[in-house]
This record gives sequence, structure tokens and C-alpha cells, in this order.
Amino acid sequence: MEKKSWFTKLKEGLGKTNSWFAGLFGGERINDEFYEELEEAMILADMGMDTAEKLLDALRETVKREKLTARDEAKDALIRLIADTVRHDTPFLADQGPCTVLIVGVNGVGKTTTIGKIANLYKQNGRKPMIAAADTFRAAAAEQLGEWANRADCPMVRHQEGADPAAVVFDAIASYRAKGCDLLLVDTAGRLHNKKNLMNELNKIRRVIARELPDTPCEVLLVLDATTGQNATAQAKAFMEVCELTGVVLTKLDGTAKGGVTVQIHDTLNVPVRFIGVGEGIDDLQRFDADEFAKALL
Repeated sequence: MEKKSWFTKLKEGLGKTNSWFAGLFGGERINDEFYEELEEAMILADMGMDTAEKLLDALRETVKREKLTARDEAKDALIRLIADTVRHDTPFLADQGPCTVLIVGVNGVGKTTTIGKIANLYKQNGRKPMIAAADTFRAAAAEQLGEWANRADCPMVRHQEGADPAAVVFDAIASYRAKGCDLLLVDTAGRLHNKKNLMNELNKIRRVIARELPDTPCEVLLVLDATTGQNATAQAKAFMEVCELTGVVLTKLDGTAKGGVTVQIHDTLNVPVRFIGVGEGIDDLQRFDADEFAKALL
């Protein structure tokens, strides 16, 4: 069986979304009805009202400036506008050398699998990842993470359930140094209903990292389940109050998701999407590509 390309997987994953746009870009001329139908499709796709209106205003300007008359020309213009909306220029520090990556997010969004998949991705590129199982609150969290660490063939440090997460990170850093690793992936608890506890926990972990690895940059990635739509944006806003996010990972863009939430998150929060997941396999998490995503969406 031929292996599907990443773009094919992405396009299939966004099938529900691009089906809403499919009938809009025929040979008819661009008119008010076209813009109304396009706005409805954008909102159905979870882009949110504000983001949809912003994109439509930009499209109207482009159509006028470039004297476009056909809907397929408008489609190409909209693909460019969406790509520009979700594009980011900030480099991901883990790509530039040794780095700590804190992984945050509520339970059930795919944090554990995401950590395993990121570890695997970097391991395949010759890096030496280490995983710290610092979610000591959820029962069986370390066991699940351990399975993914084994699949990615990278070391993991864990303590017993209920242990101090910062102590896990402290021991993981010692092991990270001893084993000559160059990427530390830290799982954290997802107790968003008690923001104060989570904030204190994350601050304590950050202090340990800053003290023990003062010259190593730290990224904070929020994992979001794309199938939760508008709720994903609400979660992102809540986590931004708790910690300084540097990026987002969107999981479960594989059939049931409305992909427009990706555009809304980037547009409203100005936090870059770093990785997207389109399946359960260990290779089904890839770096986010703005141009590929915009094409697959429409």
C-alpha cells in the first residue's frame, strides 16, 4: 500500500472544512452573494466572526486592486491571505540548538502523544531528546508517557504519583546533562480549573530550569484539540493568563475537525502554530506549513 503524502493526509483531515468551500469557487462572477456565502462557510469552519470579517475585507480590497472578476481568482487570493494570516517569522528555538520545551494543555487534548511524536521527530533528525514526566497529578500519566518514550527510543525521568513536578524536572536535567541530551521535553499537569495551582507549579518548574540550565532557551507549547473548535481558542486565552506561551500544537486535524480554528487562534492570539497532528501514528505530527495548510483548507 502506497504511503500517503503529508499534504494528502492534511487535505483529507480538512475534508469536512473544504467541503463547505468547494461549491463557492465555480466559474461565476464575484458578487455580493459570493461574499455572503463565503462568510457563512468561514464561520462554519470555526474561523470566528472577527477573523472571517477581517479576511473578507482584505479579499475585497485584493479583488478591487487586482481587478479580479472570476471566483477561482478570488480563491487563489484567499489562499494567499489565509497563508499570510497564519505565517510566522519567529524561529522555533528547539531547531537552533539545545532547548527546553514545556508542554502545557488540559487533559484529553493529546499532550502525551504529542510529546512522544515531537521526541520521535527530533530523534529522526539526529537530536537527543529527553522526556520529563512532570505530570504527577494524573493517574497513569507517566505510564502512558513511558510507552511513547519507548516508541520514540528516548530516555525518560519519572517519580511516583503525587511527587513534586519541579523535583522531577530537577532530576531530569541532571540526567539530561549526564546523557549528553540536547532537547528536554517536559510534560505538565492540565489542571486549568485551578489556575492558581497550575501557575504556581509552572513558575516553580520555570525557576528550576532557569537555575539549572541558565544558557538554554525555553519554549512553552500549548497543545489544543482542533475538534473542540471555539473551545480551543478559549483554552488558549486561559493558558495565556497562566503562562507565557511561545507556540501552539493542534492535534486531531484528521476528519472531525473544523480547520478554521487554526486561522482564528493565530489571528486573535498572535501565537504561532508550530506543529499539527493528522493521525494516531508516531509520524503523524509534522511542522506547520502556512502555504500547505491554506491550500488544504480551501
